[in-house]
Amino acid sequence: MNGDQVEVFPVDDDLFEETFCVNYVYKFCGEEVKINQAFSANLGVAAPVWESALQLCHFFEDNKVPLKGKKVIELGAGTGIVGILAARLGADVTITDLPLAIPQLQSNVSANTPPGGWRSAVPTVVPLSWGQDQKNFPSDWDLVLGADIVYLPDTFPLLLETVTHLCKDGAVAYLSSKMRREHKTPRFFDDDLPQMFHVELVQHDAQQNISIYQATMRRDV
Repeated sequence: MNGDQVEVFPVDDDLFEETFCVNYVYKFCGEEVKINQAFSANLGVAAPVWESALQLCHFFEDNKVPLKGKKVIELGAGTGIVGILAARLGADVTITDLPLAIPQLQSNVSANTPPGGWRSAVPTVVPLSWGQDQKNFPSDWDLVLGADIVYLPDTFPLLLETVTHLCKDGAVAYLSSKMRREHKTPRFFDDDLPQMFHVELVQHDAQQNISIYQATMRRDV
């Protein structure tokens, strides 16, 4: 793994003592995605659009990843930019995060409703707590997506359990992550995820120290 530089990544609930909002329009794959980022003590790290999410969106665009008609679930969605883009491109999308992030996600989904309606279904926004709720969800997804969700080592087993359940019928997972050694992010992709998945590094941005991995379940475990 590359990336020895120590990056500061906030994990405290009181990250933002004051509440303020930032609106921005992103353009990918010919689509405009309007994102409201509600910076507040309640949302913490769920408030911003992280660079890993933007890189995953660019990856879809640059590699012409087929999304139309696909059944997609996004984990730890935060602002929802990745799932919203997938839905704008015709995927049937379920967007998940912890309960505190659900209002922001619902607001951003509503703000991105196309004038003629969604190409597939209206994106579903529901809470999902890793290691607890995943069995309430089916396993028949085509794609499981996550951007900058690998940064708390205590959650690695819960994330692995969740992704394993969601992918057991053959889904492909795309996980985009800042490779923060101080948060043991490389360990998840080098040691934890390969316990259950074939893992392939499909893109690495050395300047940003962001990697995108493709993972498919192993059938020999």
